[in-house]
Amino acid sequence: MALVAGIDSSTQSCKVVVCDADTGEIRRSGAAPHPGGTEVDPHVWWTALGEAAHAAGGLDDVAVVSVGAQQHGMVCLDKSGQVVRPALLWNDTRSSAAARDLVDELGGAGQWAQRIGVVPVAAITAAKLRWLADNERDHADATAAVCLPHDWLTWRLSGSTDIEDLRTDRSDASGTGYFSAEDGSYDLDLLKLAMRGRRPLVPEIVGPAEAAGRTTTGAALGAGAGDNAAAALGIGAGPGDCVVSLGTSGVVSAVGDAAPHDASGLVAGFADATGRQLPLVCTLNGAPVLAAVAKTLGVDFDELDRLALSAPAGAEGLSLVPYFDGERSPNLPEASGALQGMTTRNMSSANVARAAVEGLLSSIAFCLDQIDAQGIEVRRVILVGGGARSEAVRRIAPAILGKPVHVPTPAEYVALGAARQAAWVLSESDEPPSWSFGVTATYEAEPTPGVLERYRAAQRLTLGQ
Repeated sequence: MALVAGIDSSTQSCKVVVCDADTGEIRRSGAAPHPGGTEVDPHVWWTALGEAAHAAGGLDDVAVVSVGAQQHGMVCLDKSGQVVRPALLWNDTRSSAAARDLVDELGGAGQWAQRIGVVPVAAITAAKLRWLADNERDHADATAAVCLPHDWLTWRLSGSTDIEDLRTDRSDASGTGYFSAEDGSYDLDLLKLAMRGRRPLVPEIVGPAEAAGRTTTGAALGAGAGDNAAAALGIGAGPGDCVVSLGTSGVVSAVGDAAPHDASGLVAGFADATGRQLPLVCTLNGAPVLAAVAKTLGVDFDELDRLALSAPAGAEGLSLVPYFDGERSPNLPEASGALQGMTTRNMSSANVARAAVEGLLSSIAFCLDQIDAQGIEVRRVILVGGGARSEAVRRIAPAILGKPVHVPTPAEYVALGAARQAAWVLSESDEPPSWSFGVTATYEAEPTPGVLERYRAAQRLTLGQ
């Protein structure tokens, strides 16, 4: 029995799963925390990986290892392979102005969308590199190579200190702002634009089923993937599937063959971990919306679910616009949330709870509409993340989204996706292995378009339109 390992190096922690290469059955696992903050020394990821691997019984007996990790993070290395400065993570917003400057310098969002399918925002690596070039010129000058968290960890696992040995995959590279997922190549002129004329080395792109080298113990290394692409691989998402992840934020991504060129910048043209496209829309407000409303009502999550499901669809006219922390889709960083349609008749705890769930799901429906507008067909929705644990979310989602909603058994899908990629490398086949993905519950409901119409009206009112 061959074993493979998948690693999920997320913002919060590192998880390791060791799986049977043929079936995907988890044989053992481990985890270790990461520190908070938006600027992190990459060496703490390496330490956490070691701790998580030790908790999982070690990696000496695995045949292949792959790493999935948080996207966009800027890791700068000097010519000897040393880290130049702490990594800026995806959620570090100091690069907001730099992103706007880059958009303007190329001639507008439409030019970026047409050229690489991605319009820079603060999260994108190119924007962080521009911030570095403008604010830490010595560090920019010292940067001989720039890579992403999963690239750096894969490189460290290989034991190499030569920056020429850095490797990455299409999925993670597509979030940098200087890579086109459509044609699978870097646009190094955009990297030079971001770095004000500097052109550091970037990792070589490795195919989905190709090895990226070997670990110091002799195991093969998979190409790895960005977290959303790894999660899609881990739950078995294929063409026509849309993965909705309700965590701290809301992420909507769809597997397909069409590469978007969205001039609004809402739909990012990312790649998946199999050679296809993974267009993605991200909101700022996810499951914490439900936590905030539960706290306001003085109830726990189970009671919030009960209240929401006891109220009628549409919450008797109440609509909640969940822009509690501003919003990214649509791009409204200064916006705030609102509860619209209040009357003496409908202001009950049950209706407020229902409006919160419907409002959160309506913001996800907005994201689905953006993907649909790019000509990408969505036939089913797969719901994952902490928000998927809510019974109210699961039951109301198909009514708001207008499609069957499939909820797989909760699991570490980024790590499982990385492990499945590792098994694919081992098999040397044309397709990833057909693993069992556990029990999936399917939810269906009659569509409630009137709820979406009222939400859109409340959204316009909130924005003064």
